[in-house]
Amino acid sequence: MLKTLSTFAARDGIPSLWTGLSASVLRQSTYSTARFGLYSILAQHLKSKSPTGQLSFWSTIGAAALAGGSAGVIGNPAEVILVRMCADGARPTPERANHPDAIRGLWRIARDEGLGTFARGLGPTVVRSVLMNVGQIAPYTAAKRALLANTSLQDDVKTHMLSSLVAGTVATTICAPADVLKSRVQAASKSGAGSSSLLQITTQGLRNEGPLFLMKGWTPAWLRLTPHTILTFVFMEKLQDLVNWRAINTPPVEIRV
Repeated sequence: MLKTLSTFAARDGIPSLWTGLSASVLRQSTYSTARFGLYSILAQHLKSKSPTGQLSFWSTIGAAALAGGSAGVIGNPAEVILVRMCADGARPTPERANHPDAIRGLWRIARDEGLGTFARGLGPTVVRSVLMNVGQIAPYTAAKRALLANTSLQDDVKTHMLSSLVAGTVATTICAPADVLKSRVQAASKSGAGSSSLLQITTQGLRNEGPLFLMKGWTPAWLRLTPHTILTFVFMEKLQDLVNWRAINTPPVEIRV
């Protein structure tokens, strides 16, 4: 990973390490807002229908999965341009698209390749989104409850950070295969490799690289996702305290374990 970073920095300059930043912001603004917002709405609805007034474990898992899948559909165009912009630096200079930012990149793709391109990799994206939402919410809540029940830790930032560390690690691991397949599908050009189906890409990867190709990039993914998960849950806890959110009567990520 460090070798890759140094290669990009030496070849394209240090600013190249932030390539795709606008696409990443767009992705988070659409995908993350949708998955947490939809989860809260679904959880509130399910709680209102529950005889006990509480969410069961499976109801919460179902709400998280449905919200995650819906968010995957909403955020897929941003996923496509993000992968394209990040993969651009690895291409020979004459073949680079050089999208100046995410919005203009989306416009170019729609104009040159058609709107259907934004559905490329949708299957792996939705699967990953479901895994991510469930994989973050369940481990976070389980770890938080275990820490509060079995240690002297209080319900504070330290506990939230430790619980988020567990959630980030679990989410990175279970999402790795979908991440690899999604990136390979979306990074493919319209012709050539781009004509390969998900099944063909999976078969080729297993044949040429072995089963562990599905875990390729785990370390940089963990280094990216774990701090992101920590910040996400810490801010969610604090923002909920700030606005005194009563929608579910428990934190938006709370599930019964």
